[in-house]
Amino acid sequence: MGTVAGSAAFTGRHRMFSERTSVGLDVHARSTTAWALDGTTGEIFTDRLVVNAADVVAWVRRLPQPAAVAYEAGPTGFVLARALQQAGIRCVVAAPSKMERPAGDRVKTDKRDAQRLAKLLRLDELPAVRVPDLEQEAARDLTRARDDVRADLMRARHRVAKLLLRRGIVYTDGRAWTAAHHQWLTGHRFDEFGLRVAYDEALETVLALEARRTRLDAAITELAAQPAWAPAVRRLACMRGVSTFTAFGLAVEIGDWHRFTGSTIGSYLGLVPSEDSSGSQRRQGGITKTGNTHARRLLVEAAWHHRRPYRHPGAGLQARLDHAAAPVRQRAERGNRRLHQRWLNLDARRKRSTISVVAVARELSGWCWSLAIMED
Repeated sequence: MGTVAGSAAFTGRHRMFSERTSVGLDVHARSTTAWALDGTTGEIFTDRLVVNAADVVAWVRRLPQPAAVAYEAGPTGFVLARALQQAGIRCVVAAPSKMERPAGDRVKTDKRDAQRLAKLLRLDELPAVRVPDLEQEAARDLTRARDDVRADLMRARHRVAKLLLRRGIVYTDGRAWTAAHHQWLTGHRFDEFGLRVAYDEALETVLALEARRTRLDAAITELAAQPAWAPAVRRLACMRGVSTFTAFGLAVEIGDWHRFTGSTIGSYLGLVPSEDSSGSQRRQGGITKTGNTHARRLLVEAAWHHRRPYRHPGAGLQARLDHAAAPVRQRAERGNRRLHQRWLNLDARRKRSTISVVAVARELSGWCWSLAIMED
């Protein structure tokens, strides 16, 4: 069971905690530091465990029961949380960004972190994150893999373009990265051996990444049509700038839309202004940028589309609207017109476009929420 580090009574201010033992885990890639408090006897149990969910579950089971466990969300994921829940042990995965630390606390160790988690758990003062199911997490991995390829492709294209620019070669016959542009790129031949190899490798990287993106797009399209995702994707895609890929990304990143309201989803996504007010002074700054980074980026990118005049749906949007129910189409139409008017109002006030797009994205998140919770 580990070593008994001492005996001390700990009385919480709130008695909502119903388990006998509270356990804090400081989880790392190769080790887990555990600290547990028996609320009945005051015994404290500590141990250093390997990162193996079965070993952690076995250690917790040897503690005085019932027990509850807490650890911080991080790169180790939710495997441990699922193993504990499957064993019938309540597990809270805490949001590190929302956990306060006293300004005078200058000593940070794994043991102290685990102890702090266990005590906050007993006080019911841990801000918890939602543990996604395996299907949702797998879908997230797919959309994030596509996002990684998008970023890699952008960098690879820049390398090719800048390599040519250093040689005074610039494409001027239309838009870049079209079929005609690709044909123009493959037509270049260089006499210098080093330049020839560097250019061929850079261009081959672009072509390989484009092929990877195509395969991932096909997989996302297939998965978005599955019954678990299709209804939400179909409704979300009725908004301008929200393609099937964007709608699927929002659906898998947010998961259960019913957790929020139209006014709280913007806060969850970090799209609300930060604030540092005291007394009669109110000071607001840039957006908080807390919560889900991927969903926030998707909404900001979609918000740019609402700046263009909106008279009637384009061919792509109309095709998506045709697959939605009449109430969904009507609400999406109201949202699309409202968001364009929002852009016009902000432009009239001479707001910077980078500020305006975030304001539109915040409102767009509310419209997406209202569509996501509708019934077909």
